[in-house]
Amino acid sequence: MKKPREQIAALPLRWKDDETVEVLMITSRDTGRWIVPKGWTMKDVKPWAAAAIEALEEAGAEGHIAREVFGTYGYDKILGDGTAQPCRVRVYPMIVDNLKTDWKEKGERTRKWFPLSEAVKLVDEPELADMLARLTVKPKKVPVAGPMLRRAAS
Repeated sequence: MKKPREQIAALPLRWKDDETVEVLMITSRDTGRWIVPKGWTMKDVKPWAAAAIEALEEAGAEGHIAREVFGTYGYDKILGDGTAQPCRVRVYPMIVDNLKTDWKEKGERTRKWFPLSEAVKLVDEPELADMLARLTVKPKKVPVAGPMLRRAAS
């Protein structure tokens, strides 16, 4: 069995006027399923900064990213040769301030805002769905994301 490789992800969020939270999701390049921006860790780059780079490159999203991990999830990445590489992804919440109209992977992916309750149903990874579900219930009380969302809303 292969040892899991480390990845990082941004969880791009916005706070709506009615106090609900939405998540910005993108399609994967290979299967077209809905995911959050993620990628490999980067040498000499802090993990939260790498997650912010992924959000910009994959979704055109800019904003404030937390330095604290909101949670982790696992999945199997299918490599070019067809083999599966287990991955463990550390997720950093991000409050989106700006969406660029032109970004690196614009022609390769679709991006869309979803209510958290809908995003929970769209993702394939059960642990990621659980993270989104925790935000659905009481986003202001969830550790890490709660304080960040309150600051962004004020």
